[in-house]
Amino acid sequence: MPDRVASGAEIWAEQGGSSGPALMLLHGLGANADVWQKMKALVEKEWPGRWIVPDLRGHGRSGHRAPYGYAGHAADMAALLGQHEEAVVVGHSMGGVVAMAMASGWYGVKVRHVIAFGVKIRWTPDEVTKLHALGQAPVRWFATRDEAVDRYLKVSGLFGLVDPASAAARSGIREEGGRFRLASDPAINGAAGPDVAAFVAAARAPIRLAAGSKDAMVTLADMQPFDPAPEIFEGAGHNLHVERPDELWRFVRRAIA
Repeated sequence: MPDRVASGAEIWAEQGGSSGPALMLLHGLGANADVWQKMKALVEKEWPGRWIVPDLRGHGRSGHRAPYGYAGHAADMAALLGQHEEAVVVGHSMGGVVAMAMASGWYGVKVRHVIAFGVKIRWTPDEVTKLHALGQAPVRWFATRDEAVDRYLKVSGLFGLVDPASAAARSGIREEGGRFRLASDPAINGAAGPDVAAFVAAARAPIRLAAGSKDAMVTLADMQPFDPAPEIFEGAGHNLHVERPDELWRFVRRAIA
């Protein structure tokens, strides 16, 4: 059975598998590790080493401890690996940029491959301003669990993809004193708007990019300066790991072969 652990930095993670190359799956902004449930079944069956699926700091079941930034997330994730342990890191959206940061060699781990999908590469000043404003907002409370779940699924981009009654939906909220809130800290939005080019330049591992053809956050042209032949999943949207887990896993296996 997989282990569920929290590190000294209060980073919650699920992990399993045996010794050998590590595989880490990183979720996007506002989500948590449960978005990987469908693909995790394939990982458990086919991955030859150990695997780790964490909640990033400020998300899901991990602790809230600002400030939130990509380098800080990368340090947290590296702490879940052994010193100089070799790893393949697959990241969705924000998690893809965290994976690139981990591949810089600055954190004492050896990232051999980065597979990043749905990464937003171009940010307008207005987009950054709006998300940073959300990062300063107080916690929003809801009277019912259903209202909170609805909000979580919408802000994480999972509305219509995840059953509101599922455990994956419930893990995105918390109950405190009879009221409900999102499990994530509003301040996580303050990390928005990184210069992806700088992370790509710092990475010491090959980077493969992918996106759904209907992903409104990134286009083929956006990705090509960083991966001349990015993978496009026709008809898919932003959450490939939820929409097309089998196809995404096959792409991962091809990318690291």
